[in-house]
Order: sequence, then C-alpha cells, then structure tokens
Amino acid sequence: MGLYRQDGTRIMKAAFPAASLDDPPVRVTDDVYISEPYGRGDGQPEGSKRFLLYPAGTIVFRSAVDQLFTAATITSINPATGPAAGGTTVTINGARLDGISAVTFGGAAGTELRLRSASELTVRTPPGEGAVAVELADDSGTVSRTDGFTYEAPAAG
Repeated sequence: MGLYRQDGTRIMKAAFPAASLDDPPVRVTDDVYISEPYGRGDGQPEGSKRFLLYPAGTIVFRSAVDQLFTAATITSINPATGPAAGGTTVTINGARLDGISAVTFGGAAGTELRLRSASELTVRTPPGEGAVAVELADDSGTVSRTDGFTYEAPAAG
C-alpha cells in the first residue's frame, strides 16, 4: 500500500504534495461567548444577550479568531493640546476601545487610563514637547493618530 498520483506514479514522503499552512487551526481552551446588545443599545455589555460561539475543545482556524479581535479606532481626542509638563486628562472617543491596555503620547506612556465605555476612555498625559502621535494598544495591535496631541511650550517670561 502507498500513496499515488492520479497518473499512477508513487508519491515519496519527501515529495508529498503539501504546503505550509498560512492559517493554522487552533483549539479553543475555554467556552467563548459573544455578546450582542438588546436592540440598538449603547454597545455596553450590560443589557445584552450572550451566545455560545465556540465550546471548549472546538478547533477553528487562526483567521477566525483574529477576526473576533478587530482593531480600535480613534474618532476624536479632546483636548488636543496641553502643557509640556503633562498632567492633562484627555478623553479619547472611538470604537472598540474597551480592550485598550495602554495609551502612549509620542512613545511615552500615559497614566490613569480609565475605560469609560467601548467608545470612550480617559488618560492623563505624560510630559512631552511638540506635536506627537497618540497610540492605543490592545490585543489586535496598535492604532495611532499622527499629531494627535500637541504639547504647548511654557510661556517665556
């Protein structure tokens, strides 16, 4: 017994016609639920329906898992300016912000990150200077807004 091509030629193990998987299967280790709000709602998990998406042990492609973790978006940063000494409490509005774990201003970490909802968070600016990118990090990667915050130079005097 062996493996053969359609034309009858034998397939040797070293020449087995296979390719590396770009999308490997993964086994789900816990029951995974998805949440949908009742009606239009505000996107908050409270007042939502939960459905079993993947029972523990289910095998799914990595791409299916990756699609569940869509990147956040930034729609506004307010205020967009503050003192070079830092300490400004900034409100960031957008979508899918509830998974944000860190916010940086020109590469420096913001402090006192508070997730208000899936569409709003607040964070305190670190010291900095000039116009800097604001970057949000979550499981999906990072999203940034170039020149999202501008540090104002101290008044000369």
